[in-house]
Amino acid sequence: MEFVVEKDRIYAEDSDGKLLAEVTFPTKGSVSTIDHTFVDDSLRGQGIAGKLVKMAADTILSEENKIAATCPYAVSWFEKHPEYKVIYPAAPACRVGK
Repeated sequence: MEFVVEKDRIYAEDSDGKLLAEVTFPTKGSVSTIDHTFVDDSLRGQGIAGKLVKMAADTILSEENKIAATCPYAVSWFEKHPEYKVIYPAAPACRVGK
């Protein structure tokens, strides 16, 4: 699967343009907040969400920003990966929908 990296977003689509996987991380100042992850049902259980969060974190750090997370999946992923320093906003909440 090939991922497209854009400003504040990493995603993959199928050959028809259907969204298959996505992570978004809007940036304010020097903090990028991972607020949404999505993986199509047909791809679940393959580690794609974790790969997306890691790619987002590495992208954020390469841009010399700090990482924050409000998406529950991302918060859980960072708890299992203490090598990443994360700033958590007060109340986790995941953006719903696309």
